[in-house]
Amino acid sequence: MQVQGETSVNKLILLFVFDKMESSLSEQVIVEMCTARNTWLNYMDCMELLPKLLDDGFICRASSSEETLYAITADGRESLNNFYITIPKSIREDISAYVKNNSGKLKNTQECKADYYQNKDGTYTVYLKIIAPVQPMLELKFIVPNKKTAQNIYKNWDSKASELYSAIYETLVD
Repeated sequence: MQVQGETSVNKLILLFVFDKMESSLSEQVIVEMCTARNTWLNYMDCMELLPKLLDDGFICRASSSEETLYAITADGRESLNNFYITIPKSIREDISAYVKNNSGKLKNTQECKADYYQNKDGTYTVYLKIIAPVQPMLELKFIVPNKKTAQNIYKNWDSKASELYSAIYETLVD
């Protein structure tokens, strides 16, 4: 990556976000984080830079069954390491602080999926997933007696998913 002008700095800012998050990110999470919650980039720049970084080989697609996720590549990390200093220090510090305070929340909203529907017999089926970059880490399917129970499980999944995953994993591995 030849560093010249604002576009290259903006590419580096996006690469820095990927590097700090240490996980694959959906377009929605990237745009929300960089433009809506912070002012690191404007919306149009962010939307234009993602395909450019993809074409340049600095990020790659890591699709899950539900949505396309993006991750930084080795070339992207190398470019970031070479031109890291080009990103204004205040933006680097802001991104680092934001990621430190919000990465768990951002990863959870992206990686924990839930859905439910009514069965012919009046019961409800609730699907719960924890999605890793390439494939689901955990999939659960519950049959519950009523809509209220299905809605409670659906509502609680985001906040309880990592705790439940740990409990199941530890129980089965022991």
